[in-house]
Amino acid sequence: MERMRRLRVSPAVRSMVREHHVRTEELVYPVFVIEGQNICRPVESMPGICQYSLDRLPEELNRVTGARIPAVLLFGIPAHKDETGSGAYDADGIIPKAIRLIKSEERYQNLVVIADVCLCEYTSHGHCGLVKDGVILNDETLPLLAQAAVSYAAAGADMVAPSDMMDGRVGAIRSALDGNGFSHIPIMAYSAKFASAFYGPFRDAAHSAPGFGDRKTYQMDPANGREAMREIRADLLEGADIIIAKPAMAYADIIREASARFGVPVAAYNVSGEYAMVKAAAANGWLDEKKTVMEILTGLKRAGASMIITYHALDAAKWIWEEERKNL
Repeated sequence: MERMRRLRVSPAVRSMVREHHVRTEELVYPVFVIEGQNICRPVESMPGICQYSLDRLPEELNRVTGARIPAVLLFGIPAHKDETGSGAYDADGIIPKAIRLIKSEERYQNLVVIADVCLCEYTSHGHCGLVKDGVILNDETLPLLAQAAVSYAAAGADMVAPSDMMDGRVGAIRSALDGNGFSHIPIMAYSAKFASAFYGPFRDAAHSAPGFGDRKTYQMDPANGREAMREIRADLLEGADIIIAKPAMAYADIIREASARFGVPVAAYNVSGEYAMVKAAAANGWLDEKKTVMEILTGLKRAGASMIITYHALDAAKWIWEEERKNL
C-alpha cells in the first residue's frame, strides 16, 4: 500500500517536502496616494488600508520596507477630475509627485515603484477611457495612456502597469516609452482583467466608481477563459513583460493556464473584495485570518503565480518572518 501519510508525520517533515512557498520577495503592496495635507484616511470597506497624502506617505513606505516587501503599486486620487482624466498624465500630478518623493529618499532606493496606468481615478465620469455619447472610446484613449506612462517613467517609476483594458494600449505605451528614452522600463499589463463583482472596495479607496453604466464593454466577461489567453497573447506581442490576472481567487485556472502556456511572469492580483471578505469573516470570528490568508496566497503560488499583488502583504510578510524565525 502506498502510504502518503508517511510524509505528513510532523511539521518538520511536512516542511521538507512542501512544494510551494510564499516568499516576501514575491509580494507587491498596493498604495493609495491622495492630494492634500496630513491625510491618513481609512478605507471603511478595507480594514487596515488608508489613503495617504504625500507628507504622510513615508509612514506606509516605512512599514513596507521594514517588512522587506520589495515593491509597491501606486494608485492616485487627484484633487480635480475632468472629462479627459488630465490628472493621469499631468507631469506634476499626484503619481509623478509620489514617485519623485520616493526616489528622492535613499532609504527607499531598493523599493520597486510600479505605477498603475489608467484614467478611471481621474475622470469625472469614472470610466477608464474617453467617453462620447455614452460610449467608451478605445483608440482615442491610447495616446493619453501612453502620455501617462511616459510621465511616470520620467518621474522615476521602475515599471508601469496599464489596467484600462483598451485594445492596443500595451503597444501604444511600449512605443511611447521607447520613443522617449525609456526602453528599459518594463510593462506589467493587466492582460486578463475581468469585469468582476470583487472590485467594490477598491472603488471606495480610489474614488473610481463609474458614474454611469459599468465596465463590461472593455473588461472581460468572467465566463471566458479562452478569450483571456487571446488577451494575454496580444499584450505579449505588443511588448508586455509581465501579465496580471485579476481577480485571483476565482481565476486560478487563468493563472495556471497562462503560466504554463506563455512562460512569462504571471502576477495574481488578490483584489479588494477578496481582501475585504477575509477581513470581515475574521472580525466576526468565522475564520482564522492568518491561516486563511496564507492558504489563499499559497494556492495562488500553486496555480502558477510568480508574484502576488495583495492588500494582505504587510500582514503576510510579518507572518512569513515569524515562521522563519521560529525555524532558525
